[in-house]
Amino acid sequence: MKVFKFGGASVKDAKGVKNLLSVINTTEEKNLVVIVSAMGKMTNALEKVVDFYFSDPVEVKAQIALVYDFHFQIISELFENTSHPVFNKTLKLINELQLFVENNKSKDHAFVYDQVVSFGELISTTIISEYLSENNCNNSFLDVRNCIKTNSNYRDALVDWESTQKNILKKVTKTEITITQGFIASESTHNFTTTLGREGSDYTAAIFAYCLNAQSVTIWKDVPGVLNADPRHFKKTQLLHHISYREAIELAFYGATVIHPKTLQPLQRKEIPLFVKSFYNPEEAGTCVGKGVTLDPSISCFILKKNQILISLSSLDFSFMMEDNIADVFKLLHQFKMKVNLIQNSAISFSVCVDNKYDKLDELLSRLRETFLVSWNENVTLYTVRHSNASEIKDLLKGKEMLLKQESRETVQLIVKD
Repeated sequence: MKVFKFGGASVKDAKGVKNLLSVINTTEEKNLVVIVSAMGKMTNALEKVVDFYFSDPVEVKAQIALVYDFHFQIISELFENTSHPVFNKTLKLINELQLFVENNKSKDHAFVYDQVVSFGELISTTIISEYLSENNCNNSFLDVRNCIKTNSNYRDALVDWESTQKNILKKVTKTEITITQGFIASESTHNFTTTLGREGSDYTAAIFAYCLNAQSVTIWKDVPGVLNADPRHFKKTQLLHHISYREAIELAFYGATVIHPKTLQPLQRKEIPLFVKSFYNPEEAGTCVGKGVTLDPSISCFILKKNQILISLSSLDFSFMMEDNIADVFKLLHQFKMKVNLIQNSAISFSVCVDNKYDKLDELLSRLRETFLVSWNENVTLYTVRHSNASEIKDLLKGKEMLLKQESRETVQLIVKD
């Protein structure tokens, strides 16, 4: 058994769906689980449905219509027969989405988010499964929500591994290709849809691989493999041919976007290799994450996180920042769901760099001011450089104001303002 994962960029249009079939045919894999994300930027489009649901209900129907039109265009290019069942299956899912926004009573944003955005994956896999069948690629469609069970921590749910493994072993066929969704799951009590965190489709692939004792996982992307920097922000990048599990986990922890942070742990536990390959050139080797050398080639790796917030605290009476003070800070960071990306403390100050994912900064600052002197900088950039040299750091800082620097043996982190 092998596991393939295709992200949104790989199935953003009809050409991408056709290429997915070409990749499967080229690899000649038959005993395969294929995990697929929402098409293109569809998650963003569905996030707008959520936004309008809470802010401008009149616009919700129009936004859902755009979601349908996007998929209808792809289906029309893939299927010549306009009476093909895929048209009704897609419309049925759109109608389910519309019924949810009309009848839902919950005001919980995270709950609504998960119920709405999940339709991106459900529609994409419905289309792809039907297209493969139409082109003599036998497959079975699997609703992943019947397999992966979680708690009810919407938008970032925790997997119930015992139930999940039983379900996957029971429901995944061993005789043909299985098509299923990434990113989504369901909570165990009421079967409401949950999600595993943004970019969680990679994690879904790892969950299936772990539960099935898969031979390997391959993530198909629009890049040749894992690069040492994001080409959208860095001019010169190099392909990494091999990365050890430990190094990949370090890179993911610091925010490398090619591999989801949760993906690597289950694979490492069973020593299942992870390949990152180009869906444009499926026969090229790409990058292998597994046992062996730390990095090949041995070069610096650059990670960038934009739109960060740097919060600096000191006690009101200028006493030492001790364990009890810091413990109080972390309780508040947890309470307001702030993802911590860097911490630094001195005798009388404590600084923390966070993601304001849930838009709770004002509430957090209000609570912190009750106990501490508080200053903060919004929209700062966090650079993390693994295995760096001094000249690279100097070049990185040109034209930028450095607010904080932290350095260890293998890693340099810089918070800067452009």
